Amino acid sequence: MFYTYVLKCSDWDFYIGSTENLKRRVYEHKIGNVDSTKHCLPIELVYYEACYSKSSAQKRERYFKTGFGRAYLKSRQSE
Repeated sequence: MFYTYVLKCSDWDFYIGSTENLKRRVYEHKIGNVDSTKHCLPIELVYYEACYSKSSAQKRERYFKTGFGRAYLKSRQSE
């Protein structure tokens, strides 16, 4: 399985990524081993989706980085 995931950073911004090992990747973010998020710790995993292929996970990641995708994520935060 491959995963698309969304982290909420301490500055209330979202970080969106994809990985094959979700548990390991979130841990790497939390301990500051990822350059993109080490400046905005602590982080929290707020959303993820499982996909059957790497390409579909990357496609969802690209979607979430669009205006429509970010609006969808923000609407999920209020639930």
